[in-house]
Amino acid sequence: MSRIVMVHGIAQEFLGPEQLRRDLVPALQDGVQLSEAGVRVDPDDVTCAFYGDLYFEPGTRSIDLPPWDETDVEDDLEAELLALWWQTAAEVDPAVPAPDEPGTRSAGAFAVSRALRYTWVRSALDALAASAFFGRVSDRMLIFALRQVRRYLTEPELRAAAVRRVAEQVGPDTKVLVGHSLGSVVAYETICAHPEWPPLDLVTVGSPLGLRGIVFDRLTPLPTDGLGAWPGQVRHWSNIADRGDIVALTDRLRDRFGDRVTDETIDNGARMHDFARYLSAPKTGAAVARGLV
Repeated sequence: MSRIVMVHGIAQEFLGPEQLRRDLVPALQDGVQLSEAGVRVDPDDVTCAFYGDLYFEPGTRSIDLPPWDETDVEDDLEAELLALWWQTAAEVDPAVPAPDEPGTRSAGAFAVSRALRYTWVRSALDALAASAFFGRVSDRMLIFALRQVRRYLTEPELRAAAVRRVAEQVGPDTKVLVGHSLGSVVAYETICAHPEWPPLDLVTVGSPLGLRGIVFDRLTPLPTDGLGAWPGQVRHWSNIADRGDIVALTDRLRDRFGDRVTDETIDNGARMHDFARYLSAPKTGAAVARGLV
């Protein structure tokens, strides 16, 4: 088994474990080298756990997504997450109009009528289309990303299957789990589900684990008294965040999981949520290297 297991986030469903390795291993090698930790990462040290295909029917991969539009964003979790993405994008990207600007509708429209709900969702999708990060993403792909988060958090069978995919890649030689975006949630829950594993390090990047209401309060195991469970066998937990990451939405986890978490911030530029950008950062490289020594 590999010493490092990486867990991808949303929007990787058309790839696979080897394609991810091709793109992500060099980025991780650069991050470790730039950290000047004196540790070397070989390609054979790294495995990518893949669960993106679970969002398709078994045996299919390249099917066209339905022509989803504003009428297909589901109430509650999907709409709430879309509202947060819009609000955060407006705060960090001057090209994105704020939800309360003239010509847009606030998320409160969801409580008024279905017609106003659709108008608000259309405004949100159009606003995000103007952002540097979501500008090249079609409506249906953005809605699919919302749906992936919602399905993982609300469909027990899919959730359990994703956790199994990660667990299958972890062995006695594994020293570090690196989870990106929704993959940080999968990595965290996988570790919590296996208290028998030997000690290892957890590195989360672009993580929404601390997002109250949508993610944090739906974790397995559930938080107690506002504090998330510490994954018992984790020696060090490093969380790396771009403060402008409009998908992760939160840059601190120690407030939710205790002061043993080491929170670090970086700047990924316009690709603020990009996994490869996170991996190539020296702070991420240093966190991974620490788990290997």
